[in-house]
Amino acid sequence: MVRTIYQYLTKNVSKWELGYHALFVPVLIPLCNYYLIGPPYFSSPGLLIGGSALLLMLYFLSTFIISKAVRWAISYYPDVEQSTQRTLTLLVVLSSLSSAAVLLDVFVYSLIPAFKTEFTWTVIRPILILTLLFDFTFCTVLSLSYAYQQWHKDQTASERLRQAAYQNQLDALKMQINPHFLFNSLTSLSSLISENKQKAGKFVDELSKVYRYLLQANDRELVSLRTEMNFIASYGNLLQTRYGPSLFITHSIDPAYSERMLIPLSLQTLVDNAIKHNVMSPGKPLLISIKTTSQGAVLVQNNLQRKVVKVETLQASLSTLRAKYQLISNVDVLVEETDEYFTVLLPLLANQTVSES
Repeated sequence: MVRTIYQYLTKNVSKWELGYHALFVPVLIPLCNYYLIGPPYFSSPGLLIGGSALLLMLYFLSTFIISKAVRWAISYYPDVEQSTQRTLTLLVVLSSLSSAAVLLDVFVYSLIPAFKTEFTWTVIRPILILTLLFDFTFCTVLSLSYAYQQWHKDQTASERLRQAAYQNQLDALKMQINPHFLFNSLTSLSSLISENKQKAGKFVDELSKVYRYLLQANDRELVSLRTEMNFIASYGNLLQTRYGPSLFITHSIDPAYSERMLIPLSLQTLVDNAIKHNVMSPGKPLLISIKTTSQGAVLVQNNLQRKVVKVETLQASLSTLRAKYQLISNVDVLVEETDEYFTVLLPLLANQTVSES
């Protein structure tokens, strides 16, 4: 029983509230009982124990109900900008419930002959006035404290978002100057020049598009799916030239979602993640599919051919992408892995105006 009560308290009551009740109850119980019962409360052990136990039970009953009401009011007006509405709502709710609690307490005491408490306005009025004054002070302090906590939380979230943005920019910059990517691209280009000049020219065009997009990615928070897919088409052509029949990237995009938004280089992150963690060969090619779902998301899936030793790359990691999605839109990037496939479900965000060139 004691353990159940303890678990409830630690789960539903904050440390601040527990500390408040621990300081307030030892003072409240004797004072209220002395007012309601009189001097016999301290001179009679029976009245001392009975009055303390009864008031303690009534106190925690009313506290339980009031705590639920306070949490409801806060959840109904959670934003910092809603401090006035939240404070007024708290004041009305607490005043009503506290007044009802005072009436209930005095009425219950009046039912016990040994207490000799009268259920009259003369007895009720002083307690009611003190309770309402306390409620006003408590609501003001609580609302200011909550507003400060929310402001601090928003500041922390903004700072985390800035850090994620800086990390994303750093990852994009690393990709821009990645010597391995550039060396492999130039090696492929060198081979194409001697074999097929027309194909080499196309390769140069695709390479310029890729680097142009990489240079612009730092200046954008979101891009349209159409823009990202145009980049993936160019990037995929470079990878296809390098890996040949060992890699196949297919895509099926519903035009209805082409102007929905996502984070720049997010699809490239998922493609690179698949290449990073899987083996591929002409006999066992890596198959990456990119398609939209009817729920308005992009599903990126690859067959699973795990490398025994994971090779580290400079591309933005999947974990960084998930963190930035959570900060920007408060939505999750869903990841699922089976024995055969690795799947990532990337949410598409609501339409926004972006500058695209």
